[in-house]
Amino acid sequence: MSTPIRSQIKPGIRVAIVQKQDQSSGQLTEGIVQSLLTKSPTHPHGIKVRLVTGEVGRVKTILD
Repeated sequence: MSTPIRSQIKPGIRVAIVQKQDQSSGQLTEGIVQSLLTKSPTHPHGIKVRLVTGEVGRVKTILD
């Protein structure tokens, strides 16, 4: 499973992220994207985003 690229992620969409402290366990956090923090079009671990709740993490999946 590949991680979504930057062009697929827009503010306002629902995503599942992995936060820094959850990387070892792989626990996902769901939320709405507030802003994109990664400038490059792709990243091997996922595009880093800030959710509206203030949580920061890398996008693993885009949710419907």
